[in-house]
Amino acid sequence: MQIVEESPNLVRLTRFRMFNCFLVREENGCTLIDTNVGGSAASILRASQDIGWPIRRILLTHAHFDHVASLDELVAALSQAEVAIGARESRFLEGDFALESTEHGKPLFGFKRVNTEVSRKLRDGDLLGSLRAISSAGHTPGHFSYLDIRDNTLIAGDAFITQTGVVAAGVFSWFFPMPALFSWNGSLSARSAAKLRDVKPTRLAVGHGNTIENPGAALEKAVALAFQQHPDASTV
Repeated sequence: MQIVEESPNLVRLTRFRMFNCFLVREENGCTLIDTNVGGSAASILRASQDIGWPIRRILLTHAHFDHVASLDELVAALSQAEVAIGARESRFLEGDFALESTEHGKPLFGFKRVNTEVSRKLRDGDLLGSLRAISSAGHTPGHFSYLDIRDNTLIAGDAFITQTGVVAAGVFSWFFPMPALFSWNGSLSARSAAKLRDVKPTRLAVGHGNTIENPGAALEKAVALAFQQHPDASTV
């Protein structure tokens, strides 16, 4: 596992050069955001120990397998850790994949049921330590991002990717179609991308790709392209 110190409060943990999770330093330890692909627990725990940031809380951006697959193993080792995810997304962890009558998008796939019982179901604006939860639906119906209010670092899950520049979920290109193929609702994704741009993050950390410093201009371009491809986003 690659360990990258992005700031005094943020460490990125990367497996296979493409799957990220993050440690966010707090006064009494740290918060782990996402748990990476299966088999990552030992490496995450070792990284936490090596840098001296014991994990007190686990936050999940969404319930796709590459973000939750190591959750059960981590919780077994961290029995006192709080586990939190968006209230809507929590149902996927329980194996309930039914859409609500007001939800429309592509067929759901890529989710993983877990045994862990969530201890907190989040609403937009909730504060967990130094992190403010921001509802950013679209990639999945209940996707959340997290803003560190100390320095305005945004940990955006899969609302954006940065592997080919900053690209919003739901945006299609022939040379890199994954942001569109793996996102549930492109119009909602575009709207959430604009919402996240508007918090004016100083740093953008994502589930796939490198962290971007001063991402304002790149976010503007990404949002413009998302609305170009999904013009109905303004009426969603």
